[in-house]
Amino acid sequence: MRWHEITVHTTEEAIEMISNFIHELGAGGVSIEESGTLNKKRDTSLGQWYETPLNDIPEGRAVIKGYFSEGTEMESILSELKVRVDELSEYDIDTGNPAYELQEVDDEDWANAWKQYFKPIRITERLTIKPTWEEYTPSPEELILELDPGMAFGTGTHATTSLCLKTLEQELQGGEDVIDVGTGSGILAIAAAKLGARHVLAVDLDPVAVSSATENIRLNGMSDRITVRLSDLLQVFRDSESGGEQAGALGVKLPVKVVVANILAEIILLFIKDVYDVLESGGRYIVSGVIQSKQQLVQDALVAAGFKISHHNEDQDWVVIVAVKP
Repeated sequence: MRWHEITVHTTEEAIEMISNFIHELGAGGVSIEESGTLNKKRDTSLGQWYETPLNDIPEGRAVIKGYFSEGTEMESILSELKVRVDELSEYDIDTGNPAYELQEVDDEDWANAWKQYFKPIRITERLTIKPTWEEYTPSPEELILELDPGMAFGTGTHATTSLCLKTLEQELQGGEDVIDVGTGSGILAIAAAKLGARHVLAVDLDPVAVSSATENIRLNGMSDRITVRLSDLLQVFRDSESGGEQAGALGVKLPVKVVVANILAEIILLFIKDVYDVLESGGRYIVSGVIQSKQQLVQDALVAAGFKISHHNEDQDWVVIVAVKP
């Protein structure tokens, strides 16, 4: 089968938004390649090592490819994509004068080729991400996160996700009720459950994400510990109450101890008050997906809503913020 491939040369900062646009325009899959330079600050705390640069993509740049089935009217898709990307400047997202390309490829060129590069990787002292198709023998202390992201989600090794995983490991003591907002592949919800959370409610507005998360949760044997819903944070509880159910029917008991959100800063700003309302006193809000240039903006909004900033961690140009409800 032949596919239409649309390529966008842009910045790492714009990856998540542009990837989302391509999905919304009907892509059957999206691939992302970031700079392979060794100039980046690398985490070697667990003995990781890095080969020579894997590509010639300049520092801070990225190449995003979207794949559309035969018969798709690509000129109109490309025109709409350009409009949406141009609008990102209104949100102070630097797209770096993006360039676009169109071509046709065979499905074998992309549908499964990426899998050869996705190997088990230890993210923290305890958490290891393992693709479902790879054989791996863990050490006794490792917690294995089985993941099949398909072509819709990343492998969990992006800085925003790895920052969240490391922070969850630090913050969870066991027995907590947790809400994962914008769950995507479900990897953070799975990690929270394996780290000892009593129950996790995972919500996402994307039906593909809900399907992917549900399957990954099943693969990890966590279906009884994680509830997945197609919703945003506020509406999921409104729907539960209007249906005559209590929040407990969603698996968690309000107020909860931890909320985690690995979403772009612009989206995080929209529901800070909702998070504050569902957290107990002393509860923690783990915020990721924040580019360094937006860190102060997000922290100011958190403080304005009543949170106190506990601390933050950085990886490359990304930041995870831990905020506490007094």
